[in-house]
Amino acid sequence: MSTTNKIVLITGGSRGLGKNMALSLAKEGLDVVLTYHSKKDEALAVVAEIEQSGQKAAALQLNTADVKGFGSFFTQLSALLKNTFNSDTIDFLVNNAGIGINAPFAETSEEVFDELLNIHFKGVFFLTQAALPLLSDGGGIVNISTGLARFATPGYAAYASMKGALETLTKYQAAELGNRGIRVNIVAPGAIETDFGGGVVRDNDQVNKHIASVTALGRVGRPDDIGSVVAFLCTDQAKWINAQRIEVSGGMNL
Repeated sequence: MSTTNKIVLITGGSRGLGKNMALSLAKEGLDVVLTYHSKKDEALAVVAEIEQSGQKAAALQLNTADVKGFGSFFTQLSALLKNTFNSDTIDFLVNNAGIGINAPFAETSEEVFDELLNIHFKGVFFLTQAALPLLSDGGGIVNISTGLARFATPGYAAYASMKGALETLTKYQAAELGNRGIRVNIVAPGAIETDFGGGVVRDNDQVNKHIASVTALGRVGRPDDIGSVVAFLCTDQAKWINAQRIEVSGGMNL
């Protein structure tokens, strides 16, 4: 048995879905580096929780919308990997960091469009590119999309379009990184009870009931519905799953 655990880098791991993904990955025996944008204390709490479970973990600050900051981030990451994990590489990258902005197509400003583009597509594109020298051959990438790329819910034209672009990118990454044995898949959550988008799914009873009514399994999703699937994709059990969009929505809007 290998003496070193596999290491996953997950963006936006301090709260919500990212937190659950980080904890689920640790349960599968992976060591975790998670990034946070502003919530350092929350990120460190997740690190502590992972360490209590017996895995190694660390947190680094990262603004995934700031492509120019990626160079210094990866310099920091390299030092952290050597010092904390006794490693030169990561095995998996989970591109999770994101925000939700609800704005009708007719009223979406260029500023909002650019913010969503930078975080959900441009940032993911160039962060993954910059991660390639540190990513082990035979490893994997998990991108995060949304059910909104398959069905249209008014108010998410820009957000869902960026995720649609990411779904196409996933196929190209799988095709071009396959010669290194790197698998690339994308997970598309349905509506989930988190603080995402101001917590509308979790806190608005009317919204919650409506989503449950259009979901085959009859309820709204929970973070642990998603984290376990992302963790599965970072195990050898998923070694032949590649270039797939896996929707995890309980059968929403069928």
